[in-house]
Amino acid sequence: MCLGSGSSGNCYYLGTEKYAILIDAGIAGRSIRQTLKNNGLFGVPVRALLITHDHTDHIRGASMVSSIMGCPVYTTEEVHRGMDHNYGLQNKIPTASRRNLVRDEAFEIPTTGFVVTPFSVPHDSHDNVGYHIVWHEGDKTERFCLVTDCGYLTPDVVKYVGMADHLVVESNHDVNMLMTGSYPYYLKVRVRGEGGHLSNDECATLLRQTYHPELKHVFLCHLSADNNKPDIAYKTASDALSGAGAIVGYGGITLAALARTEASQIYRFDSQSPESLQLTLDF
Repeated sequence: MCLGSGSSGNCYYLGTEKYAILIDAGIAGRSIRQTLKNNGLFGVPVRALLITHDHTDHIRGASMVSSIMGCPVYTTEEVHRGMDHNYGLQNKIPTASRRNLVRDEAFEIPTTGFVVTPFSVPHDSHDNVGYHIVWHEGDKTERFCLVTDCGYLTPDVVKYVGMADHLVVESNHDVNMLMTGSYPYYLKVRVRGEGGHLSNDECATLLRQTYHPELKHVFLCHLSADNNKPDIAYKTASDALSGAGAIVGYGGITLAALARTEASQIYRFDSQSPESLQLTLDF
């Protein structure tokens, strides 16, 4: 489930009937708790909070979420250090709740069966990682990947995205809207730079390069409020996937542009029926 995606706050929920994890907590902890309650998910134990990087829109509620859920916070040592210096995080993460990750080293979150591999993603933060997560449903192996706040496409990004059955990927801005819009020049340079964000076209390039027949879900995340529109991001990604030989929509890949400030509905990764094309990422 996506609880929010964009500069106002980012948070993603992945879970089974027995356990769950969160990726990023850029929304107030109380809001995250209430959204999970509203969707019947608060009773599922959250075993881990994974953090991608130390910008406020990804960590604002991290300390409260860790406390409320009783779960440790996993990220790289560099991100933990950056969080300590970010005043957007009201309470620091206690040492006992911190878990340090090493890029490209897989680890299993205790009691969950989720095997997580963090990998490098370029951005102008202390550090930034994407997550590749593998788990088993019966005799099936499912592979999930999240890449957000990505300045440019790297071999690591292409590698891990190319292994995913279910993908959350940044499609931040339309280049023309950004360059002709109201942002000051320095901010346009920052967004387009190597420490900035993926455009719709760059996201489309990534999808064309990495499409494979096992890809089932693509969720476009971190859309700009000022420099993008969901229908533009969707069409750009859809055209790229179709050009690579994919069927988009009923009977094929589920493609959706995630809302910035509203929770999605629950997407079940074991189903591609029309009824499943809605909110959360619940597998």
